[in-house]
Amino acid sequence: MGCFCGGVRVQVNNEQLNAEEMEEHLDEFLDPILSSRRTAASVAQRLAVCDYQQQAFVLHWVGVIAHTNAELAYQFANNVIQALNLMDDEGVEAWIIQAMDVYDKKGLHSAISVLRAPKKAQKTKGLLLEEIERILDTFIAGLSGRRLSLVSSEYFYTDTETLFLPALLNQFTSREDNFLLYKAMAVHLWAQTRFGTWQKRFSLNQAIQNFSIPEKACQLFHTLERLRLDACMERELPGLHRDIHQMLKKLGETAIPSEWLSIAEQLAHPSATVQESYDLLAKIYSTHSPHFLCYQGILIPNTVEEIMALRLAREKKAFRIAVIDLAKEIKPKLPENEDENQELETGFTIAKIPDESLPNGLKFELNLDGQPIKPPDNVKSLMDSIIQDIGMIPDDYLIAAGDGGYQILDDKQDERDPENVWKGIYHEDGAFLYNEWDYERKHYRKNWCVLREVDVHPQSEHFVTKTLQRHKGLIKNLRRTFEALRGEDKLLKAQPNGEDIDLDALIKAYADAKHGFEMTNRLFSKKHKDERNIAVMFMVDMSGSTKGWINDAEREALVLLCNALETLGDRYAIYGFSGMTRKRCEIYRIKAFDEPYNQLVQQRISGITPQDYTRMGVAIRHLSQLLNDVDSRIKLLITLSDGRPDDYGDNYRGTYGIEDTRQALIEAKRDGIHPFCITLDTEAKAYLPHMYGAVNYIVIDEVRKLPLKVSDIYRKLTT
Repeated sequence: MGCFCGGVRVQVNNEQLNAEEMEEHLDEFLDPILSSRRTAASVAQRLAVCDYQQQAFVLHWVGVIAHTNAELAYQFANNVIQALNLMDDEGVEAWIIQAMDVYDKKGLHSAISVLRAPKKAQKTKGLLLEEIERILDTFIAGLSGRRLSLVSSEYFYTDTETLFLPALLNQFTSREDNFLLYKAMAVHLWAQTRFGTWQKRFSLNQAIQNFSIPEKACQLFHTLERLRLDACMERELPGLHRDIHQMLKKLGETAIPSEWLSIAEQLAHPSATVQESYDLLAKIYSTHSPHFLCYQGILIPNTVEEIMALRLAREKKAFRIAVIDLAKEIKPKLPENEDENQELETGFTIAKIPDESLPNGLKFELNLDGQPIKPPDNVKSLMDSIIQDIGMIPDDYLIAAGDGGYQILDDKQDERDPENVWKGIYHEDGAFLYNEWDYERKHYRKNWCVLREVDVHPQSEHFVTKTLQRHKGLIKNLRRTFEALRGEDKLLKAQPNGEDIDLDALIKAYADAKHGFEMTNRLFSKKHKDERNIAVMFMVDMSGSTKGWINDAEREALVLLCNALETLGDRYAIYGFSGMTRKRCEIYRIKAFDEPYNQLVQQRISGITPQDYTRMGVAIRHLSQLLNDVDSRIKLLITLSDGRPDDYGDNYRGTYGIEDTRQALIEAKRDGIHPFCITLDTEAKAYLPHMYGAVNYIVIDEVRKLPLKVSDIYRKLTT
């Protein structure tokens, strides 16, 4: 048999390699770090006793690791025999991947420490968080409350915005049980944010200082809250609650010890809140010991309070801005705010409606001038998050302040110029971190790419005006075409009521009656207009190679598209992408989904200019996340590009970049997103079928044709 090792084919032929043959193959990969005193001979002699399957396995991974670092590959070969004796192939691969992840994050010496300690990797069916991260993230996103992200960590806890979970679980021998444990951990942390463990009116950090041993008080409080939240989860997620109890039996853990039974009964009442836990803490401090379960994690109140303080300020600002925008939309005659620091009365109030199905037993309804209104999704999400933190919407949140009232900065934090953010050591602060697919490792590089959203600098909309004049005739045709796309009335037959008699249904019903069957009442027909339910993300290449005609053609295509889509009424967003290296990936906001096509968007389209390179995978992952947040039946991700994935200074060019982009597109498809690429690269047929699939791309051979073709392609994609 044969195997590929770092691009070199090693022939094994189902026979063991002797020491000399093994040394020859190792030398191909390890030559850069070998010397007269340090050869591959001793390693080769040890590997010569392995069977041919193990030898092929080792040589494959030596080649893969050497592509990253030859010294790391040598250390792997030097320690792999011990690992093979301790673990099966799956376990050894997990050990290798762990070492390479450590190399990515902490450097060579830390990674070598992992390779030199294979005994720490247990021979179990361990489960890596990254293997089930997407599934778990989707599950958590389906639960009510604030959207929470997942991050691997040595300890598991929540700061109320992120769930920190272990990178690996091997507490059980089966992957299924380890996955259930991950779900139990994540749901328990979610329950803390959803059912008021961290509400602002209580400060755990201050409360535990009243006890002689604050650490013990914190742990006891955690046990009390775990009992209360278990009861909440039993009501909200009874199936998962039963599975968790079965899991505890396998581990021999007792959910409620006898000394906690009466307390658990009190906390299980549907009306119990975090107040009960604080009241009970003072009563049981001297009589009880903390009781922890496998999915419980820890509490870090300092971190929570810091994150919550920033979020409260941010969301108050966002809500007050949303209130004035909403008021102006509903009440157009609302006076303009001449004094930017003045506060405006908007007429909004909050009504409290009893609802036992909700955590605090109340539903909060937004009223305008005494009449209930349905807030937009972004306002509703803000309201839900604020209520989770405060338990209500304070009155001062309903007064819209001028722009001068919105400046919120930490006293210890300098205001940062977005143009200079990459220059400092804080370049990852507030950025999005994304995995990247390493096709040789067959594994993701964890949090490898640093991405920021930035605004396109608006320029005069002269370019838009000129484009509209140049293509005046085409725009009229496009509008007529897209107006037709809105759909004619569709005839629905066999309806229980309608405007006309359905003769076919009537004849069939008469025949049924003649044969003694019951006659149906579906004897009518009516016309119905199908509503389009489409969300489209346009991903525009802003790399340096688009300079000149290509940049003009992209901008013209966007102007024509926006005019046509405004006629059609589909939801759409436009973002550009570029960057330089994995540490500086940028997404350029041109138009968001909830943003109208107005003069500012036109100025941003005019301001689209070529930037740096084309690291596509991270851009696809970020824009897919934005698409996932839109509730739509059909979701499209349409890329306008002039070339293949490319970046500066690392190995993203060539196969690596193509495979990462392909993997990002596979992830998007798993989320129900349909990707399509419109490219000007005449060599695209060599790589785009592999990335997008045989029918999910089109090559436009002339730049001038791009504006004319894009609208036609969109029409075909959405009908």
